[in-house]
Amino acid sequence: MEAGDSRSVAEQLVALICATVSNDGTSLLAFHEDASPEVLAHSLAPDSRRHFLDRYLAGPYLLDPLYQMALSDDKPTMCRFRDTQPDRFRSSEFYRQYVERTHLVDEIDFFREVSSTSTLVIVVGRTENRFTRSELGRLRTIEPIVLAGMQRVWAGREDVPDERHRHIHQRLTECYEHFGDGLLTQREREITLLLLRGHSTKSVARRLDIAPGTVMVHKRNLFSKLGVTSQLELFSTFIEELSKA
Repeated sequence: MEAGDSRSVAEQLVALICATVSNDGTSLLAFHEDASPEVLAHSLAPDSRRHFLDRYLAGPYLLDPLYQMALSDDKPTMCRFRDTQPDRFRSSEFYRQYVERTHLVDEIDFFREVSSTSTLVIVVGRTENRFTRSELGRLRTIEPIVLAGMQRVWAGREDVPDERHRHIHQRLTECYEHFGDGLLTQREREITLLLLRGHSTKSVARRLDIAPGTVMVHKRNLFSKLGVTSQLELFSTFIEELSKA
């Protein structure tokens, strides 16, 4: 907490968590409504950073429940990642392509809203055993220090966020929000984005307050219009569009 600058505080926060519970990677991220995410500190090896973070930051973060949670109005200050997932998230292509490959079996997240448009998130991951009740208790004990430190990280920054991050996010968001424009109806686009984020037919129906049968009809129609026959092809088409943004 007494570190002299923003980067030092961020690095000490990561070190504090690593000293509190064993883990296989801790990252401090900044999520913004108007800019792409930033990695402020992490304990990953260079190869792991390229595999786990760089591919994710290229655009697929838009489908991540963690990103959606960070920018929501009712986010917790600490939670287990699995408790925030849509009901079919582990069957989604986003999970298979960007989460499963990390080999994480458990993840604890800290959230600190630092402005009206930005939230800092600390991700604590483990690849073998889940965090025990005792370990969760230790993380709860240091939670006030972690949250205060996250606020200090933000207060000490002088370059948040730069125009490059804003421009990248704007292009990706426009691609995300207009995916299927000219082919899909507004309702079909809403359903498409929920399917990409890991919601089941029943979950989509609940969120949009329509019948599951209606969702199935829309799903058949949007698959036909996009020229895909599976969730994998739908995801691949979406990622291809993001890469063009």
